[in-house]
Amino acid sequence: MRVQFFSSCLVDTFYPETGEAAIKLLRHFGCEVVYPKGQTCCGKPADSGGYSKEARIAAKHFIKVFSGHDPIVVPSGSCASMVKNHYPSLFEHDHRMKEKAVEVGERIFELSQFLVHVLKAHEKGFLGRGVVTYHASCQLTRELNVREEPLLLIQSMKGAEFRPMPYADRCCGFGGIFMMKLPEVSMAMADDKLDTILSTGADTVTGCDHGCLMNIQDAVKRRGSDIQVKHLAVILEEGLQ
Repeated sequence: MRVQFFSSCLVDTFYPETGEAAIKLLRHFGCEVVYPKGQTCCGKPADSGGYSKEARIAAKHFIKVFSGHDPIVVPSGSCASMVKNHYPSLFEHDHRMKEKAVEVGERIFELSQFLVHVLKAHEKGFLGRGVVTYHASCQLTRELNVREEPLLLIQSMKGAEFRPMPYADRCCGFGGIFMMKLPEVSMAMADDKLDTILSTGADTVTGCDHGCLMNIQDAVKRRGSDIQVKHLAVILEEGLQ
């Protein structure tokens, strides 16, 4: 199966190891992975900030770069949701572009979605170690309705213990530009999230969105905790059999 890989800005800029891990996972389960070199931001920050014109420019570029019929896989719930749920509304008055936006939205998958529903990776299982808990990011759960897929993958890790986090789907405070506009509130929310993480006794917290994981990692550093913060793609790739 041929797939197009969209890395997302945060992965491309700050966490290339997550992109590498995601591609290794896709290849391990039989995918031919294509990385369109012209890819840039999906336009989520501009759209969230009310800059619709700029978001449309980014969306048009994305639709052009990711043309064709292949599935598009991204290790980010917020990016997948932007393309699937928000692109069509950006072109409400442009019928031709709206059709293209709907079509590309039908082809995009968040990584855990694709691993479970298309590749059935959870049925094959992974190796794991230690105690793992999971943060359910807002747009992944509320806009994409991806709730059970990451849990199925984590629970398929032989040798690892999964401990559910209290209020796992409560916001970590990142919220894209919210974190920049209201940093004090964002930090307080991240501290609350870290309290729930530490209450599980886990040695690793994982999630599917690097925005959330970045905010949680900041709280971890400020608290001086030694808990590891890893994207789901990374812990799954480490456990490939």
